[in-house]
Amino acid sequence: MENELQKRKRNRLENYDYSSCGAYFLTICTSERRNYFWDNVGATIGRPQDIVLSQYGKIVDEAINNIPKIYPVLKIERYVIMPDHIHLLLVVYADEYGRPMVAPTMSRVVQQMKGFVTKRIGCSIWQKLFYDHIIRNQKDYEEHANYIHKNPVRWYHDELYTEE
Repeated sequence: MENELQKRKRNRLENYDYSSCGAYFLTICTSERRNYFWDNVGATIGRPQDIVLSQYGKIVDEAINNIPKIYPVLKIERYVIMPDHIHLLLVVYADEYGRPMVAPTMSRVVQQMKGFVTKRIGCSIWQKLFYDHIIRNQKDYEEHANYIHKNPVRWYHDELYTEE
């Protein structure tokens, strides 16, 4: 019998070492895209500084800022905590001689961060998987950094936006 089920698209680049030096854009969503991270969802927001993180949002912020403490070879270039997801722009650095430093995979980083949040909250609030994009050049980097910067302002025009 022929396989009639559609094959699921791989969510990771095949044969790529996700601990390699370079930049990575990650998106991690909450389960059922629930609005856990902002206290003022539904309020008028004209500027990103108007965002008030909820208790869960503050735990996520702490978890994100713990990443370079746990993995010193990683630097968080930019991040944004949205009501129902987060975006991270992470860079894995080489040593002073240009050699790759031992780094965790992006899956390990996300797993550790989700675990920290889950333990502090007392239950999991995350979707099972996450989205990643390997930054390929400076233009790609700038586009993703700009996307992160502008994401809170675009939130109210997002097709997934709901006032809860």
